[in-house]
Amino acid sequence: MFENIGVINLGTYLVGALLIILLPGPNSLFVLATAASQGVKEGYKAACGVFVGDTVLLILTAAGAASVLQALPMLFYTVRVMGAFYLAYLGLRILWSLYRPDPSPHVHQISTTKKHGESRFVKALTLSLLNPKAILFLISFFVQFVDPAKGHPWLAFSVLGIFLQIFSVVYLSTLIVGGARLAAGFRRRRHLSSLANAAVGVLFLGFAAKMAFDR
Repeated sequence: MFENIGVINLGTYLVGALLIILLPGPNSLFVLATAASQGVKEGYKAACGVFVGDTVLLILTAAGAASVLQALPMLFYTVRVMGAFYLAYLGLRILWSLYRPDPSPHVHQISTTKKHGESRFVKALTLSLLNPKAILFLISFFVQFVDPAKGHPWLAFSVLGIFLQIFSVVYLSTLIVGGARLAAGFRRRRHLSSLANAAVGVLFLGFAAKMAFDR
């Protein structure tokens, strides 16, 4: 059925897409941290931010944004630096909140606080969008499973993107449920909560450094 619109080797694509979704990254880590500190509802708000951001990137990919980024390296570099700075900001904020904890009862809501009007959805959306390398990766991955001779490459890209998003929704839902269960243990053992949040902060700094310097 999908061959008629230019999708080829769908089974191989589905295996590859699943493995890509399972790779740890700042988006999935943010959703897990949100669910662990704020619960299922807030976890899904973060997941919705990731889903919307990834959908925008998929649309841009289908529209040929990768060619624009390759033609304008300064634009690519600018967006990548902005993404690195935002990841570093989140990581430093987490670590600072451990050093100077909030005196309120929700002291361990580290990386997902509502200070300055920042919602989980907006943070997750920003994390997703400030990653221009995602567009380049998607286009390089998708083209292996699209036959341009069929005449409907944009439709083929859309179908591949839908499958990728289905995997993402299932995976993020699993993280949210697991994160909510972790929250109960963290409430009983505050030192574990501090260690977990410190690890999240360090990982975000690591992601920021990778995004800034990885060629």
